[in-house]
Amino acid sequence: MPYLPPKRKTMSPAVATLAVAATTAIAAAVWNRYKAKQAERDDPPIGRFIDVDGVRLHYTDTGRGPCVVLLHGNTVLLQDFEASGVTGMLAEDHRVISFDRPGFGYSERPRNRLWTAQAQAALLQRALELLRADKPVVIGHSWGTLVALSLAVDSPAQVRGLVLVSGYYFPSARLDVAMTAPAAMPVVGDVLRYTASPFAGRLLMKKTVQAMFAPASMPEAFFGSMPREMLLRPSQIRATSEDAAFMIPAATRLRDHYPSIDMPVRIFAGAGDKVVDPESHSARLHAVLPNSTLDVELDAGHMVHYKIAALICAAVSDIEAQTPHSPAAKGSGQPHANRPEAIAAS
Repeated sequence: MPYLPPKRKTMSPAVATLAVAATTAIAAAVWNRYKAKQAERDDPPIGRFIDVDGVRLHYTDTGRGPCVVLLHGNTVLLQDFEASGVTGMLAEDHRVISFDRPGFGYSERPRNRLWTAQAQAALLQRALELLRADKPVVIGHSWGTLVALSLAVDSPAQVRGLVLVSGYYFPSARLDVAMTAPAAMPVVGDVLRYTASPFAGRLLMKKTVQAMFAPASMPEAFFGSMPREMLLRPSQIRATSEDAAFMIPAATRLRDHYPSIDMPVRIFAGAGDKVVDPESHSARLHAVLPNSTLDVELDAGHMVHYKIAALICAAVSDIEAQTPHSPAAKGSGQPHANRPEAIAAS
């Protein structure tokens, strides 16, 4: 009887496909982790750190005078206000504190709590107390307006007035929420954020930012101030996705409080904003806030603060004229480096 060699065991197509997918996912995760670490080496912290209730926050603190707090929108970093010119203009005669909101830039975002706009506002209010920031005017852009409004609603005695730019103020259906929601989910989101999401972000980032500026053109220096790879780290993608998921609930909670906000509020929007409709949000908010003004800029979009930095600074001065207080008030100067709660970034 002739010798017959044993049959080789072959891998089924399904198992082979699964093995290839797992290998690809592991390789992508390793690569994206490397790119995130490289981004942090290339763009180290530019400010200081403060520990608040177990959370390490990154912030900058410049200038002297009445205090102004800057809260950036989704996706970006505190450098957004620097790139637009708002920080520099205000710092000429104000103390300007800019935060990386939890999960963005170099600020932590622990998983042991839900980082709603209300939770972020509570954390930042505690940080302002530790920094001895005396009743600031708070400027919020986009998602940052929800945090600014939460500060005004929950700690009205600690806020002098608000400047709200390109905000989302009333609950409405949002396609972007549905698209980003999977990356905010436990387990599934972790896999996406370390594998597919950063690659998709690299492909779409430039067009996404251009759409945020449209109908104005995107400044060439934008990605110089806002390092692309810093925005695509898995940790920041989680923050971006969770903020998108919390956006509608935040607006739902806040809308019932709007008529009771009696502090000065200055509202700005771009007429061409394709991210948040100015008529449905900014104009509607102005109609229900008893002490507000509205300025809708032509030929500007969601990133309107790049075009109207001077007007935003003038709005701060207008609020201060309406609510005067002593310029020598506690916390009006720049913090000293030896304050225990202000730790220099290394």
